[in-house]
Amino acid sequence: MSAHCQLTGRKPGFGKTISHSHRRTSRRFDPNIQSKRYWLPSEGRHVRLRLSAKGIKTVDTIGVEAAVARIRARGGKV
Repeated sequence: MSAHCQLTGRKPGFGKTISHSHRRTSRRFDPNIQSKRYWLPSEGRHVRLRLSAKGIKTVDTIGVEAAVARIRARGGKV
């Protein structure tokens, strides 16, 4: 599965690793993606979301109902 956050949309960034001899090789900076399970009271079920660390903090702030509404507004499936 791709490393992107369902809520914030964070995706991997790309760059270069530079060695001591200054050779450059490609690398990928992955976001800190965690799979987290939340209770969704309006639907009476649990939902499993793939969120970045920032996304988890956002859910803690705005609540799971508002977070799921944002994900669905972006066209995501929950």
